[in-house]
Amino acid sequence: MTGLNGKKIAFLAKRGFEEAELTEPWKAVKEAGGEPVLVSEELGNITGLVGDWDRGVDFPVDITLDDADPNDYLALVLPGGTLNSDKIRTNEKAQSFVKAFMDAGKPVAPICHGAWILIETGTLEGRTLTSTTRIRTDLRNAGATWIDSEFHRDGNLLSSRSPRDIEAFNKGIIEVFEEAVAGSDVDAEKRAGE
Repeated sequence: MTGLNGKKIAFLAKRGFEEAELTEPWKAVKEAGGEPVLVSEELGNITGLVGDWDRGVDFPVDITLDDADPNDYLALVLPGGTLNSDKIRTNEKAQSFVKAFMDAGKPVAPICHGAWILIETGTLEGRTLTSTTRIRTDLRNAGATWIDSEFHRDGNLLSSRSPRDIEAFNKGIIEVFEEAVAGSDVDAEKRAGE
């Protein structure tokens, strides 16, 4: 076991996710000793895209939004992909799922268009993040400060611009996820001692 000690990390996506933005962080979580879990609207496979046009891999959904409990997960990754992000953000169960992580202060890691759903949660006022430039105005209109950076951390909010930043994104999210594990272990020890 390594840094993530088997902790579950939720990945929220549906058909049309940007392939590298799901598969590369997924691999990084596994290599760090975590258990990535794909959450989506329904069971079956969802198909990724490379760019917005080329068909990518099919990826099996592990659990539906109906059955996924945010309390079961250490953190949340929000892969982008224009089609995925535009569709998932209109799902009220997805909005509630993401908002629960934000409200609890758990790490939330959007990349590229993945940040779009945060607008619907009403949790961006006063926050700073990065994303694809295509949604920067939307994020600003939701009260966020948008910056152009390969990776940015604002408390529990961890963001990157695009697949070209995947190395910095993976490094940044794993560091913060490991911090969260250390913090949860300390909290558990305190509760055990009470």
